[in-house]
Amino acid sequence: MSSTHKPARRGRRTVARHGELSSPSPFGFILKLIGIVAAVVLVSGAGVAAYAATDFTSSFAEGAVDLEGQGPVPPDIGAIEGGVDVLLVGTDECEEEYAYLFGDRCTGADAAGQLNDVNMLVHISDNPRRVTVVSFPRDLMVPIPSCTREDGSTTSAMSKTQINSAWGYGGLSCVAKTIKELSGQNIPFAAKVSFGNVINITDAIGGVDVCIGNGGIKDKYTAINWPAGPRTIQGVEALQFLRTRHGLQNGSDLARISNQQQYMSSLARKLVSDEVLSNPATLYKLAATAVDNITPSKSLTNPMTLVQIALAVKNVPFEDIVFVQYPVLTDPADVNRVVPDYDSAKELWAALAANESIEVTHDQDLTGGVIVADPQPTEAPPAEPAPDATADPSATPAPGETPVALPNNIPGQSAAQQTCSAGNVRANG
Repeated sequence: MSSTHKPARRGRRTVARHGELSSPSPFGFILKLIGIVAAVVLVSGAGVAAYAATDFTSSFAEGAVDLEGQGPVPPDIGAIEGGVDVLLVGTDECEEEYAYLFGDRCTGADAAGQLNDVNMLVHISDNPRRVTVVSFPRDLMVPIPSCTREDGSTTSAMSKTQINSAWGYGGLSCVAKTIKELSGQNIPFAAKVSFGNVINITDAIGGVDVCIGNGGIKDKYTAINWPAGPRTIQGVEALQFLRTRHGLQNGSDLARISNQQQYMSSLARKLVSDEVLSNPATLYKLAATAVDNITPSKSLTNPMTLVQIALAVKNVPFEDIVFVQYPVLTDPADVNRVVPDYDSAKELWAALAANESIEVTHDQDLTGGVIVADPQPTEAPPAEPAPDATADPSATPAPGETPVALPNNIPGQSAAQQTCSAGNVRANG
């Protein structure tokens, strides 16, 4: 679980070449953000058996979680000033079907343990609508507050411990409370999905296309030995791809975050494609799979809330959908861990609070997790999307608006960019 910052090599070998992508169609992007949560919206929006939405919502509400210490849930996202935040948590669990992939992690006394290895805070701004997804490294050392467990007992607050242990102290609610105190953002909505469940979601849409660069990926810890080039991943391969870090150029969890962002961007492109949106059977399968594979907060179980979230982001162009990594510094007490860079984070939160367009200045080729896919010189520019007669004019950024340049130590990319995995076939045997 090392987060050591190794210098990334500048040399690269890209494979698939793609230009920037057009903006998402209505309801498409929300599946990328809370895809499994908003599947009900897609089903009802696609006109697939109206009763299904109610049926799914009833099932979806089972096992829903109360969020401790959060502010009031907005009655109508469209009326909220300053936007709204949704927390997405991905857990590393020893699910019986996939335990063999986790090796020592799923044997012995720790076999039943769960870690929240992926924590993403999705910020949806007020008009003009923008979406910023902030990923928190699992090796980030932070204070964890006292949390209330399901049985009503409470845990002791800790001044400094690894963020991915928060799940073990109080589940989804404790993760939300921890990130709320770290970020200063109110988090009224949250959802959790395990890595194994991601396999089911990926399979429901027929796989996700990713790009492998730098000669390929070889990682004995996740059993990957893939050549460079485009690759459609589904089933176990989706889990292997999301978990790999040893097969990446940098080998750290920070590099893995960049690689996971490539997957999420590709997932968005697949979900807004005609292959999914125009196929009622696929949408229904996705919705049915979704409700069986996530744990939501109780605030997310109202179907109207799902619709409101979808409507809040339906007109956001890809260039205003930005993935960033929470800024960190090497932990002076342990070079394999990181600590918050509060000064840089303050600039990020201020830009979000002011609803300013943001620009990532960090060089993607230096993340050690991805490399930038060069645009194809002969490729025709994407067609302009048809105007939406119902679109809110205030959702369009003012012409000539200058984005706020984020500090150089905040890696990330917009959804309009495409990257390839910065593979390292010599990383391990």
